Amino acid sequence: MTGKVIPFNPLDKKNLGASVAEALLSKEVHPLGAIPTFDGAGVYAIYYTGDFKPYARLTSLNQGGQFMMPIYVGKAVPAGARMGADLGSPGRVLQKRLKEHADSIRAVDNLNVEDFHCRFLVVDDIWIPLGESLIIARFTPVWNSLIDGFGNHNPGKGRHAGMRPRWDVLHPGRSWAMNLAERPEQPNDIAEDAATYLRERVLSLSTQFIKAEGE
Repeated sequence: MTGKVIPFNPLDKKNLGASVAEALLSKEVHPLGAIPTFDGAGVYAIYYTGDFKPYARLTSLNQGGQFMMPIYVGKAVPAGARMGADLGSPGRVLQKRLKEHADSIRAVDNLNVEDFHCRFLVVDDIWIPLGESLIIARFTPVWNSLIDGFGNHNPGKGRHAGMRPRWDVLHPGRSWAMNLAERPEQPNDIAEDAATYLRERVLSLSTQFIKAEGE
């Protein structure tokens, strides 16, 4: 029986989203602590190159200007995007989001902002969520999938009843996170989880790459 061949549709939303992902991954890499001033909303990927031992697999892949595996992928949407408002100019929301991340890293005790770099892409707001989700699905970055909380904001006065994110347990220093309830996990437990996760993730990506090269 002959299988049905589905013709490629470049305008399919998944293919359009994939083009956003590929465009991001081709962008110039910038130090996270020295982002240039620019307007716009969009998507971004953050890369780690430091000596924090649980992330050694990431550092090995991101050395020498390679930047092959992000530690975190995110988005910045215009204010009002979730409410369907007339957005107008998004302002500098993407630049502001990256600066917030740099400030989070500066606040902690065991990371250096000089060890972080990023790619960013200004995108029409309609394609931002899809582009972000496809990049996350492709790399499943450790700060998106295993160690939650990096992108969290201060919940505000009177809203600190929640549990401290795993990210803040492993990387203590953000003052607002110290007001949250303690987790039962210890930093060493989370660090071991991260090292194991990255070892398995790098092996999986290497296998996929070898398979793709052979096809």
